[in-house]
Amino acid sequence: MTILDQIIERKKEEVAAAKLRISLDRLKNTAFFGRPTYSLKESIKNKSGIIAEFKRKSPSKGIINNSVQPLEVVSAYKNSGASGVSILTDHDFFGGDLNDILSVRNDINIPILRKDFMIDEYQFYEAKSIGADVVLLIASCLSPAQVQEFTELAHQLKLEVLLEIHTEDELKHFNSKIDLVGINNRNLKDFKVDLQHSVQLKNQLPKEVLSVAESGIYSIEDFQFLKEKGFDGFLMGEYFMKNTDPAKAFEEFASQI
Repeated sequence: MTILDQIIERKKEEVAAAKLRISLDRLKNTAFFGRPTYSLKESIKNKSGIIAEFKRKSPSKGIINNSVQPLEVVSAYKNSGASGVSILTDHDFFGGDLNDILSVRNDINIPILRKDFMIDEYQFYEAKSIGADVVLLIASCLSPAQVQEFTELAHQLKLEVLLEIHTEDELKHFNSKIDLVGINNRNLKDFKVDLQHSVQLKNQLPKEVLSVAESGIYSIEDFQFLKEKGFDGFLMGEYFMKNTDPAKAFEEFASQI
């Protein structure tokens, strides 16, 4: 099994346990469920385009940074001009938690992407209940029909959708209702990074689609290369989180773009 296969198998177990623990009716009655959401699409158009990520660890890198708290980091991201923040909620493989979003929602007024492996309708209600504005759909985990079904559900809940693709075959997962398309520079199966591959995929998308370069952006030169190639957004996590002070790292990076 690949790491991705292992993650999905574990995610099925987690979702099943969550359904037993908290019903849909309880999710719908939480404080954040009825709040108006922020648009990541509009924020990308009007700000830096950077979706700055809070991430403690990853399967490929191990522990990245487990000594900082979500609020101190994402507040600084917001203050330095991030278009949005991405917060990992997968626990076993990325060290995340639903509380990482809950703990910051009242304090930041920019879009929050719940970054997780969405495989079940329940998770969309869960995302809404914790204050997320955007959900990630990973094409390699879903069929095109599931992407369409989940996109429609997300929109019913007033959530935007970021569809992540990595291969040419996954372009068929795109449909006209998708809000943003993320192209992962890193292959989820072997974790190799290839920026040029991402550019080639981007050029096969409709020109009006907002595109987001995801992962593997390790320098200002990488950022500038991708921006020159027409990417609208840039999801960056490890570049900032590997520093003892991710907030300062983001501030310094933002001052150069």
